[in-house]
Parts: sequence; C-alpha cells; structure tokens
Amino acid sequence: MSNEYRKTDEAVRGLTDAQYRVTQKDGTEPAFRNEYWDNHEPGIYVDVVSGQPLFSSTDKYDSGTGWPSFTRPIDAEAVTTKSDRTLWMRRTEVRSAGADSHLGHVFDDGPRDAGGQRFCMNSAALRFIPASELEAEGYGAYRELFDATDDPTDTTTEKDAS
Repeated sequence: MSNEYRKTDEAVRGLTDAQYRVTQKDGTEPAFRNEYWDNHEPGIYVDVVSGQPLFSSTDKYDSGTGWPSFTRPIDAEAVTTKSDRTLWMRRTEVRSAGADSHLGHVFDDGPRDAGGQRFCMNSAALRFIPASELEAEGYGAYRELFDATDDPTDTTTEKDAS
C-alpha cells in the first residue's frame, strides 16, 4: 500500500457533513437515497478522504439493499476489516487501508459465483472516477479493467495500440 493514500487535516476539512459523519464517525447513509447505489457507469470508486482506489464497477452489482455493493475490493490490500458489534449484532466493518475511513460492512450473502461476499458501502465514503476520466484523474493504471468496448469515448484502435 502506498503512503500517498493517507488522511490529511486538509482532506478532512474538505468533507461535506455527510462524508464526515460516515468516514470519520462510522455513520451510515440512508438506503436508496445516496449517490452511487444505482450508478451503472464504468469506472472506479476511491476513498473520498485519500483518493485510494477501492472498488471497480466491474465488481459492482445490484444487491437490492439501496447501497453500492461490490463482490470484492479492487485490491485486497486497499481495505481492512474489523469486528463491529454495534446495533446489537456482529458485523464486519470495512475501512480504507490508507486513511482508515469507515466505508461500510462486508457480509457473506453476495453472489456465490463471485466468492459470496457483499461489500456494502456508503456512497458518502466514495468518489467515483468514470473510466473515460481515469488517465486525467491520475488513475490510468486502472484503465486495463475496462476494455475498449466498455468505453464509447475510447477511440484507440488496435493499430494505435501496437
């Protein structure tokens, strides 16, 4: 994990009230009333605090819960988990590895054919980077997750790539 993904006072000061409540105070936003639960655009989701890449739309699915759900993180090292016993039940909390932002929880009721996990995240903890903007936003290394057929703005031809 790179040291470039960390929490800074400046980043925390720049958060909206909802982002602060979720990422710094372990809050949860309302189901179906959050920015990314129904986003189907190709791209990656990064930590709103540090910019650390966390999840890819290639692993996103509609869990029916009203929160963005993923079968796995973009890189296993991007997130950490810990036991959470709030709300009188045992859950597994998911945090970003770099900035220690609260992201959401992981459950064992995800699609079996994709490993069985459901990373149920808060939109307020994430910033979405569309696949067409990965290079411009400094995330060009993740472009390979999306082949040219997924991005109508990609005009690279096979001849250009060689």
